[in-house]
Amino acid sequence: MIIPLARLSKEALTGVIEEFVTRDGTDYGIVEIDLEQKIRSVLRQLEKGEALIVYDETTMTTNIVLKDEITKAKYD
Repeated sequence: MIIPLARLSKEALTGVIEEFVTRDGTDYGIVEIDLEQKIRSVLRQLEKGEALIVYDETTMTTNIVLKDEITKAKYD
């Protein structure tokens, strides 16, 4: 289920993004990027519609995925 940004409070949205960017295994390449930059980058992608917040009812988890990944999964 895709969660529209407007359905989340500012605090909830920030929490989802912070949890996402601080997960183990999140790799941003050779250059270290600080937490605030990571949050701003993900927020921009969400606002532009390039990334989406997805809730999985089976696992009761929330994730942020690129829109292209969802489109590709539909046709695989």
